[in-house]
Amino acid sequence: MTPPAAPSGTAVTRSTKDLTKAAVSGWLGTAMEFMDFQLYSLAAAIVFNQIFFPGVSPAIALIAAMATYGVGYVARLAGAIYFGRMGDRLGRRKVLFITVALMGVSTTLIGVLPTYQMIGIAAPILLVVLRLIQGFGAGAEIAGATVMLAEYVRRRGLVASLVSLGTNSGTLAASALWALLLVVLSEEQLLSWGWRLPFLLSFVLMLFAVWIRTNVKESPVFEARPDVVDGVALTRDELSSNETRTTTEEPVLQAALKQRKGKAFFLALALRFGQAGNSGLVQTFLVGYIATTLAMDRELATEAIMWGSIAGFATVPVIGMLGDRFGRRSMYTVLSLLTIAFAFPMMLLITDGTTTGLMLGMIAGLNLGVLGLFALESVTMAELFGARTRFTQLALSKEIGGILATAIGPVVAASLTAATGSWWPIAAMLVAYSLITLVAARLSPETRGRDLVALEDAV
Repeated sequence: MTPPAAPSGTAVTRSTKDLTKAAVSGWLGTAMEFMDFQLYSLAAAIVFNQIFFPGVSPAIALIAAMATYGVGYVARLAGAIYFGRMGDRLGRRKVLFITVALMGVSTTLIGVLPTYQMIGIAAPILLVVLRLIQGFGAGAEIAGATVMLAEYVRRRGLVASLVSLGTNSGTLAASALWALLLVVLSEEQLLSWGWRLPFLLSFVLMLFAVWIRTNVKESPVFEARPDVVDGVALTRDELSSNETRTTTEEPVLQAALKQRKGKAFFLALALRFGQAGNSGLVQTFLVGYIATTLAMDRELATEAIMWGSIAGFATVPVIGMLGDRFGRRSMYTVLSLLTIAFAFPMMLLITDGTTTGLMLGMIAGLNLGVLGLFALESVTMAELFGARTRFTQLALSKEIGGILATAIGPVVAASLTAATGSWWPIAAMLVAYSLITLVAARLSPETRGRDLVALEDAV
């Protein structure tokens, strides 16, 4: 597999074996990220209120447990900034090794934490600290894995979309572990020692992920960049110095220095905001809405999400391949329009009172408006940015867009459905989010086949 030649004339090659290692590494790291977060979110909802926050009312204990879950998202943004800059300066490989180790160690240590009964208030404090460390590492994981895979091959839509499969894998694995524990263990066993098992078992996955990443070679695009000397990117001052340029490199470096940044970032932010907004509605809000407002069995919604995630193992690579074949903008346009057209019929199916309708609506909505767009997002956002700041800008746009959409969406949806007593605001919000994605895609240039060694953004 050979990426496009660098402007300086230097090409860096990688074998199929190298690509396979990078693909497994990207998938595994993302799976671990989502598994860790899902393990924690389920534990926070099921047992942490009793283990780490006893002695207060159940409502306050649940709020406190969920608050410790929320601080991880604050740490993700800090991690995106810190590790994004490190990845652009020192290379993708180093950062990906650090992030997977941070996530794995912090998750494992949660499994050995003393409880509130053992050490008092220090227990929830330590839980928050580990949650912050976990989020700090996760903030750059999926962005780094996406950048690494996108920079390995020419036909990168399919390969980069494999990162998206890690979300399904991690979520399903964590959900299966907790489901098994709830079936096998008694309430007493679960609260005394059973809750520790999922966190301790994640240590095995971390060891495998760390081992894989020690054998992954650096991104060929990073090594081919004209602003990288001896494995380290030159600073702006060094780039401006005549001593660091060759006649061939000078126009390329000057173009990168003079480009006004911002447009590509906001386009990527809008692409992410629309997809994450749909995700928050379908994967989070609708699960609660179906159980409470519609008074249907909660297991139906979670089962629909599970089957939708399994279907995603086919949806994601197919959308990745179609993106390589027809272009990113075309596929974004098709998926956004289909989601817009399906929003109201989806809610009619979900609210018709039948299990079949609910399943069909949830599975189709998840794959069209969430997983399909995620498969395109994985590569399109990487292609929008120049090689010099790709990691940083991608990590920030993903985290900011995701936090804003998932924080705002469910709250707005709950308020509107309560005020109107109807489901139509949910469909309207799906239309609005998909329109944001559609407009951003149409304003973006076609990035398929772009030379990722270029230091400047696509726009």
